[in-house]
Amino acid sequence: MTKILVTGAAGFIGSNLCERLLKNGDEVIGIDNFYTGLRENIQKLKGYKNFTFIEHDITKPIDVECEQIYNLACPASPPHYQKDPIYTLKTSIDGIQNMLELARKYDATILQSSTSEVYGNPIVHPQTEKYWGNVNPIGIRSCYDEGKRVAETFMMDYHRKYGTKIRIIRIFNTYGPNMDPKDGRVVSNFIIQALKGEDITIYGDGTQTRSFCYVDDLLEGMVRMMNNKQGFIGPVNLGNNEERPINDFADIVLELVDTKSKIIHKELPSDDPLQRRPNLETAKRELDWEPKVDIRDGIRKSIEYFKTKI
Repeated sequence: MTKILVTGAAGFIGSNLCERLLKNGDEVIGIDNFYTGLRENIQKLKGYKNFTFIEHDITKPIDVECEQIYNLACPASPPHYQKDPIYTLKTSIDGIQNMLELARKYDATILQSSTSEVYGNPIVHPQTEKYWGNVNPIGIRSCYDEGKRVAETFMMDYHRKYGTKIRIIRIFNTYGPNMDPKDGRVVSNFIIQALKGEDITIYGDGTQTRSFCYVDDLLEGMVRMMNNKQGFIGPVNLGNNEERPINDFADIVLELVDTKSKIIHKELPSDDPLQRRPNLETAKRELDWEPKVDIRDGIRKSIEYFKTKI
């Protein structure tokens, strides 16, 4: 049994990760301050005897003995991270330093959930881990993009200076159960609108592309990365490399939901990337990992979850 700390435990990915680790028999300490996380995501975890929850903001130091740290705490959708951009920055920057100090104290391995947003609006496609990105440092998305980039810098510098055991993953668009219906992300928006019979809103002409990864696939990659024995620290892209225009994704939702919804288009937000697809060669080589869940199967499972939320 491994003693594992998960920050952002009430969030979409964090709560799914906690459940995966608990089912594996690990002891899990979840941390969240419910800034964007949902209390209902924690409730079902409390049924496990090897789960402990601490309500805490990681911008403040905390002392919790552990062997592994998954750092997932940060607002992740544009409406959430733009609500208070300074706080978003502090979560990434102060939060990772506090977690790195904890890792140093207990000689724990720490995994940082970075993001495909470190690539910005990429001019290299698909994106490899060697690509440095095309990020607007003064744009409305930069509080998230640059905060995550700085967090990666902290991780590498702690590793170089103190020998801290680190892992860096870059998460691409992910979807599935436990998503907040109101978080403003593409998947949740489309499914909720379709279930309610409302028009499906696409920002821009819908030709911009994304690659959507089902959460179970992501979790498998995260656990493999944390526990790899080769000393591989990353960064590594985790996502799905099946690239689709946003229009196609909306069509799949309409196909799978019995709805009278129609598609409407609105203006594309500032700095919204036009292309996003991971190169997964590093993940395949170092982790023997690649996504397995078909997009329609993942959407069906997500629809069943969202039916319980409206």
